[in-house]
Amino acid sequence: MKKPTNFYSIILGVAILLSPASLSAQIMDSKSIVAPGAQMEKLGDGYKFTEGPVPDKDGNVFFTDQPNNKIIRWDAESGKFSVFSDKAGRANGMYFDKKGNLVACSDEDNQVWSFDKNGKPTVLVKDYDGKLLNGPNDLWIDAKGGIYLTDPLYKRDYWKRDPAMQQDGEHVYYLSPDHKKLVRVDEKLKKPNGIIGTSDGKKLYVADIGDNKTYVYDIQKDGSLANRTLFVPKGSDGMILDEEGNLYITGKGVTVFDKKGEQIAHFPVHNGWTANICFGGKNRDMLFITAETAVYGLKMKVKGVK
Repeated sequence: MKKPTNFYSIILGVAILLSPASLSAQIMDSKSIVAPGAQMEKLGDGYKFTEGPVPDKDGNVFFTDQPNNKIIRWDAESGKFSVFSDKAGRANGMYFDKKGNLVACSDEDNQVWSFDKNGKPTVLVKDYDGKLLNGPNDLWIDAKGGIYLTDPLYKRDYWKRDPAMQQDGEHVYYLSPDHKKLVRVDEKLKKPNGIIGTSDGKKLYVADIGDNKTYVYDIQKDGSLANRTLFVPKGSDGMILDEEGNLYITGKGVTVFDKKGEQIAHFPVHNGWTANICFGGKNRDMLFITAETAVYGLKMKVKGVK
């Protein structure tokens, strides 16, 4: 989670948001992946800082209001919001496993939690090599149930621990499918943040927001990573893939790249920092966007991967 410091640009963006015509004119979409006539829609607001959106099997989206320590549920049928958990461990990035558990980077105590359908948490990761993690930020779960997670350091005012870096760097980790072994799979990034894998389990994308780069790796059978390659010279907070393999990254709005790393779209979100995204809705064709105090939706012609 990262916030901008340019107050003037935020105020200007809010003013532009008031004019739908201005907003739609600024959408760049060279491959027509947005639904015809669709515009950015504010779905809800009044939060402190939104993060971690992820859909369940029915397309309902769960996201976090990290400063308020809550996980919120957006209903795909009614568009209404409800509180899933108000003791979320300061959850950030999240992902559903195949059993329907909501797995979250809960960095209040620098852990990874799994919430059952009733919102009851279980700790999956509490440390690495006997030391706390820096602050788990984002994760992706592979078909085997293994969990890839990023561990950058963003000092939190709610920590009771020493705010200094706990590990010897900011790394990417893999938790084995049986949840018994946590290993490092990349130790050479400055500040890894957004992470997402392909539906076939062959590729993993990781954003190094500290170096303003996004890399793609080959996933090996044992979960290790190989052949790290620069995908785009641009970092990201959250990331998602659509059914055509296009990669969506966040920060200053949403920017979309095709499989070759060529930019094909940009969607401005005039509410400061755009933290994260997912595809929600019953048909997985609603791009659900978290941006500071609000959440937004953009109807798409392409769909997310189920």
